[in-house]
Amino acid sequence: MTSALLSLSALLTASALAAPAAGAAPHNDRPAGVPAGWERVTGADLTHITGASDRQQSPSAPTSASASVRQQPLSGSGGSASAPADESGPLAIKSVRNGKFTATEVNYAAPNTGALRARSTAVTGAWESFAFEWDEAGQTYAIKSLANNRYVAVEKNFTGQAQNTLRARSTTAGGWERFEVFHNEDLNLYALRSTLNNLFVAMENSYTGSLQYTLRARSADVTGSWEQFDLYNIVG
Repeated sequence: MTSALLSLSALLTASALAAPAAGAAPHNDRPAGVPAGWERVTGADLTHITGASDRQQSPSAPTSASASVRQQPLSGSGGSASAPADESGPLAIKSVRNGKFTATEVNYAAPNTGALRARSTAVTGAWESFAFEWDEAGQTYAIKSLANNRYVAVEKNFTGQAQNTLRARSTTAGGWERFEVFHNEDLNLYALRSTLNNLFVAMENSYTGSLQYTLRARSADVTGSWEQFDLYNIVG
């Protein structure tokens, strides 16, 4: 009798473990670690979503001496960038945290040359322009800065506050330069996750000095505006 009771107990326990929790939402299309409400954007979907959002940004005239310098072409850049693979056209990345557009710091000294920082109040030209190139085989995006025609890499080997900084410094796109793009339909906002370390990109609003507002792949989750971005089609 005791043996029969134990067998019945084991059967019930196994059934309880196998059964899904009541009200549990399916996560078949959401990779592990991605919060609810954020869905992965693939291929031409990026073009469709950004186009449907009616978010467009025309390059504005420079408003200061420094802005005028930023519109000058980078010496030795080799001309204009090639067209993005998904034909989405150039995009601007705006941080929700501080409401500023991401720029490529091509004039920074090594080792921070090409660091990405959300510090521009407007899109003035190539400094704030990026091509999102879709790779069908890897199901990931490479992000190319049109300021220097370099792919954005995650600096995993940097130390301290600069660790995992996003820098436009690569001539080809490998594992360091691959990203997943996620969209939240309710918020109509985007999040970026590095496939190198599986961490979301955050804007360092609290930093001071030359790395203030820098973009870093360092968040395990999308906790709020630090990891949330607007994507704008650049027109004109």
